[in-house]
Amino acid sequence: MRRILIVGAGQSGLQLALGLQAHGYDVTLMSNRTAEEMRSGRVMSTQCLFPTALRHERELGLDFWAGQAPPIGGVGVSVAGPGPDGAHRRAVDWVGRLAHPAESVDQRLKTAGWLDTFAERGGRLVIHAATVSDLDFLAGRYDLALVASGKGELAALFGRDATRSPYTAPQRALAAAYVHGLAPRPEHADLTAVTCNFLPGVGELLVVPTLTLTGRADILCWEAIPGGPLDVFQGPMSPGEHLTATLELMERFTPWEYARATEVELTDAHATFSGCHTPTVRHPVGHLPSGGAVLGVADAVVADDPLTGQGANAAAKCAASYLASILDHGERPFDIGWMQETFDRHWSTARHATAWSNAMLAPPPAHVLDLLGAAGRLQPVADRLAGGFDDPADFDSYFYDAARTAAYVARVAEEAKSPV
Repeated sequence: MRRILIVGAGQSGLQLALGLQAHGYDVTLMSNRTAEEMRSGRVMSTQCLFPTALRHERELGLDFWAGQAPPIGGVGVSVAGPGPDGAHRRAVDWVGRLAHPAESVDQRLKTAGWLDTFAERGGRLVIHAATVSDLDFLAGRYDLALVASGKGELAALFGRDATRSPYTAPQRALAAAYVHGLAPRPEHADLTAVTCNFLPGVGELLVVPTLTLTGRADILCWEAIPGGPLDVFQGPMSPGEHLTATLELMERFTPWEYARATEVELTDAHATFSGCHTPTVRHPVGHLPSGGAVLGVADAVVADDPLTGQGANAAAKCAASYLASILDHGERPFDIGWMQETFDRHWSTARHATAWSNAMLAPPPAHVLDLLGAAGRLQPVADRLAGGFDDPADFDSYFYDAARTAAYVARVAEEAKSPV
């Protein structure tokens, strides 16, 4: 039986550990927190898993919250700015429908549940915040060691890939609050949707229906351009102060969202977080002081900005890809060449999410604004844009190039005129 060490108990680490466990591997999982500490701790992320990522969970029998989490049937987009009177209004507003529902589950709920499941199924669980020296000591005792933690000193094992990392500083300051009491959008009352409010030159407000520890809820997440008017969540701030600041910004910049948030309250005492990180792609093989090698997983090596909602999806897809590579490899050694090939297999699809996320962090070019406007007139365009959240590779054919965008919109417009 092959012995595998995984350091990190988030979406990717736990999904991979449970997948290997199901195939008879001897898996040791290192987590810096117990399941109870996860449940009782501060919210860790925003997340929305689209159909492909959800399928990977379902195939492993890990979709424990299906039927409890609100089914997300679409993605809404608004583009807004100040009018002559200074009040912010929407120039664009539409909802694209997904072919299959998406789903958001609070990572505290999911990771704690999966961690309990791993232990109940006989997995070896070590509660310890691993250091490089720990990993250096342990790695040689396993057939393969993987790092599924993108924070702390372990992340420094994986050097930045400058050719794939256009940014050297954070492009957004993130601030999220989980709330109860958000009313439905009256314009889209027939469909539960993730909503992306774009404020060019200022930042974005994302609204995500979710399931949390206390039931059905919504995530209010500001993505602020650093130094701009939304970047107000710096320094110590209580959860109540965080929510007050969130609502004040909504009243000023997205009054249509504020109108349905007048009675919201935090879901629990730990329902807020803020922070930022630099979008970075790293080299996948980490070299230990004694000469051993470890393979980075998910955001340990590919960390996109949360703006396009790809983080948890990329983690799930990475875990699925790595699981397939490990199973395909059989009893052969997990050498550095295999590690690089395994990452390259994952990167062949992950690169599309990275390219799209990085592009959306930049000021939108005119043809992208035209495309978003066209989606408000042409439902097939809105639906295709929504589908890109699940499969960002589709953007290659029509999103990035102005001529291709124009040709695509013209073709859809012409088809809309044709009789059925």
